[in-house]
Amino acid sequence: MQELRNLFSLMVGSKRKYVDPSRAVEILKDAFKSSESQQQDVSEFTHKLLDWLEDAFQMKAEEDREGEKPKNPMVELFYGRFLAVGVLEGKKFENTEMFGQYPLQVNGFKDLHECLEAAMIEGEIESLHSAENSARSGQEHWFTELPPVLTFELSRFEFNQALGRPEKIHNKLEFPSMLYMDRYMDRNRDITRIKREEIRRLKEHLTLLQQRLERYLSYGSGPKRFPLADVLQYAMEFASSKPVCTSPVEDIDSSAPPGGTTGQPLPPPSTTEQDSLPALETSGSASGLSAAPAAAQQQRVPIHKPFTQSRLPPDLPMHPAPRHITEEELRVLEGCLHRWRSEVENDTRDLQGSINRIHRTIDLMYSDKSMMQVPYRLHAVLVHEGQANAGHYWAYIYDPHQRCWMKYNDISVTKSSWEELVRDSFGGYRNASAYCLMYINDKKPFLIEEEFDKETGQILSGMDKLPPDLKQYVKVDNELFGKEIEEWDALQARKAQQEKLALATAAADASATASISTSSSSPQPMSIDSSPPDNTAPQQDPEYMEQPSPTNDSKHLQEDTERAISRAAAEQEERSPEALLTASLPPPSSPQPEVQVSTPSTPPPDLVMKAESPGQCTVEVAIPNVGTFVIESEEGGYDDEAMMTPNMQGIIMAIGKSSSVYETNGPEAAFFKAIKLEYARLLRFAQEDTPPENDYRLQHIIVYFIQNQAPKKILERTLLTQFADRNLAFDERCKSIMNVARAKLDLIKPDEVNMDEYEMWHQAYRNFRETTIFMMSGLELFQKTNYIEALMYLIYSYQYNKELLSKGLYRGHDEELLGYYRRECLLKLNEQAAAMFESGEEAEVSTGLGIMNELVVPCIPLLLIHDTERDLLAVEDMRNRWCSYLGQEMESNLQEKLTDFLPKLLDCSTEIKSFHDPPKLPTYSTLELSERFSRVMAALGRVPTEAR
Repeated sequence: MQELRNLFSLMVGSKRKYVDPSRAVEILKDAFKSSESQQQDVSEFTHKLLDWLEDAFQMKAEEDREGEKPKNPMVELFYGRFLAVGVLEGKKFENTEMFGQYPLQVNGFKDLHECLEAAMIEGEIESLHSAENSARSGQEHWFTELPPVLTFELSRFEFNQALGRPEKIHNKLEFPSMLYMDRYMDRNRDITRIKREEIRRLKEHLTLLQQRLERYLSYGSGPKRFPLADVLQYAMEFASSKPVCTSPVEDIDSSAPPGGTTGQPLPPPSTTEQDSLPALETSGSASGLSAAPAAAQQQRVPIHKPFTQSRLPPDLPMHPAPRHITEEELRVLEGCLHRWRSEVENDTRDLQGSINRIHRTIDLMYSDKSMMQVPYRLHAVLVHEGQANAGHYWAYIYDPHQRCWMKYNDISVTKSSWEELVRDSFGGYRNASAYCLMYINDKKPFLIEEEFDKETGQILSGMDKLPPDLKQYVKVDNELFGKEIEEWDALQARKAQQEKLALATAAADASATASISTSSSSPQPMSIDSSPPDNTAPQQDPEYMEQPSPTNDSKHLQEDTERAISRAAAEQEERSPEALLTASLPPPSSPQPEVQVSTPSTPPPDLVMKAESPGQCTVEVAIPNVGTFVIESEEGGYDDEAMMTPNMQGIIMAIGKSSSVYETNGPEAAFFKAIKLEYARLLRFAQEDTPPENDYRLQHIIVYFIQNQAPKKILERTLLTQFADRNLAFDERCKSIMNVARAKLDLIKPDEVNMDEYEMWHQAYRNFRETTIFMMSGLELFQKTNYIEALMYLIYSYQYNKELLSKGLYRGHDEELLGYYRRECLLKLNEQAAAMFESGEEAEVSTGLGIMNELVVPCIPLLLIHDTERDLLAVEDMRNRWCSYLGQEMESNLQEKLTDFLPKLLDCSTEIKSFHDPPKLPTYSTLELSERFSRVMAALGRVPTEAR
């Protein structure tokens, strides 16, 4: 009892999203244990719970009573009394009995009143109010006292003797939102008996009228019946048809069809026609003119007319017609048929009118005010979905303050409507139906009214409603909850710090390893993991961007270095990179050679190896959008894959555009110009509104950093690292600019760029790439209809992407798109598994259930936990598909497997119990990842919007 008090008080005043009832449930389970260890259904559980609570309140009431009769709130709230009046073996009896949940049978009834009428009368009851001394047995129930909360238990389960197992009844049963109980009260016994007798007499008369009407509407003696009025109409149409003298079996093709009525070639002329042709030819000029059209008509090319090809000649009727009928016969027959049809229609109308009047009379039998004095308003509906031994429960409860229905589904509480309640509760629509109805006395508003403070008169809400001991209990729990939140936050902060330390340690180890590694080692592309260049050394001097580099160029160019990126960002708003270039370049004294560019014939790089001296390697490389270069480098010192990255292409273009500055002012000035141009280009990419298939974040880490507002120092170091890439050492100019960038990197002090933060941003970009590969792989497999393999990629990409988006809008991809394909993949797998189950083949059934148990069912909590409408509807569709098999006949082994599987599918727990490990990801270069991602997203763009 105390644990239930604690549970209910937490539901009133707890700050938690939901309250864990485990402690109360465990106590109830121990209390309800039976020797059979058999699972009880919900009605048995509710009966035992009410009995247990009644006993507990009774013990408390007896302890607290002071000479007066103890009051039990459970009895006063949920229990009523009825009078059983009956005859047993000819002897009359009357007994008063108490009831809590009143049981009602569902099978065979269309609404709640029919169920109640049948439940109130048992057996042969006519002798109860007859003067004859009959030996018939039976009884009536009359309510003498109704509880404030009236509960009806709808019996929707019955035992199938043939199959030897219980089955659920899915029949439709309507119930009203306002129920008047006057007709079932003992004080209205005499009036109700009179009205029941009148209704019985009306129903007998109604049955006779319906039988007569049926004879008019289904006329005939054979298996097919038709309305009599239609039969008379058809007879009149037959008699009125134009008589014909030919038999319908005569060959209608023997006569020439009328011209233009068909597209068939004209039939050959008859003998008579052939004999007459010469006469037509010699009959003069007029005859010759008339013969020409006839010849042309015979030579006309036939035209196929599919809708008129088989049309009958106009001299044959469309319908059967009498052979011979005189006008007198037709006049008499038409007169009789018209009169008979009018009589039949009038009789039918009269019968339907009488039936409708009887229905209205029955419906209004209890509508007078004297029989509408005990109103009960529907307050709660408990719904079950599934079969007899497995399913899911939820409830609809009316909120009088918000004036709407609320749906309580596990930890989810949402606003609902009467229409949704009807759909889920009446039954007959799907495998969900109400099993318990709770009505409250509409004349006792204290049951749902607000509570007021006796002293101040103010409305009590929340914890103010609780007694002092429970108020203190909730307060302590809320304080504990606050401490749990603080501890959780501290734990997450420690984890984040540990991750940073681990990343910093890994970066330091990598830096130390890189400093002693040979020059032949091949680093990863900077746009992927952004590791420092091989010759990065501990920084010596402060303000690295202002320290003179080994080139010893003029000081004003050195000071311009740190502000290069910020100036480019400001100037980008007004001018393009080309304008920036032309505005800052001095006019050259003589034409300077640019980077030698020749447009490649094909987009992929063309590599041609030439024979050189040992230790030297000459490569001719064609870079898309840049040009063709002849590169000489030491063997092992050139990474052609790195040269193909979009980052490297942009850097080479920027260096090429700064060639005049290089020739005039030296490598450091050219470095400033190139880095300024490259940043301006990337800034423009970051500001462009591009389609999904052209995601510049995958091509350039700087674009990702700009869109996610990375610190300026992180941008600068990353861009410097790209310009310091050793693969730029393929000619003197690029090598000089690369050395300037490396010198700037050497000057960076630890306090100027936080390496932990630097590594954290680069790790975030690696996570973005990894999520992209999951997404791309899943979508590729989905497009190939390989849903089994696609599912895990889509599941993990959605989860990882959600984590990325929680830190920023541009940290990940479109969540709705991923959610759609994750949902669609589950629905496709559900359809495949269901089709395999329907096949009945043992191997197919096992495979289908394996797909559900290993893939679909473990993923359902992921759809439920986010509680989006489309995901919830998808889960409902999947469950409905399998629940639809419950009412179908199937082999016993299939029924057994379905019975074992459904509880897993219908479990609404959001706990992820078992899940597959993430699939292994392939490695992609930046160029390959961008191209494949573009192809996948372009293919998705061809899917209609409404389908997504």
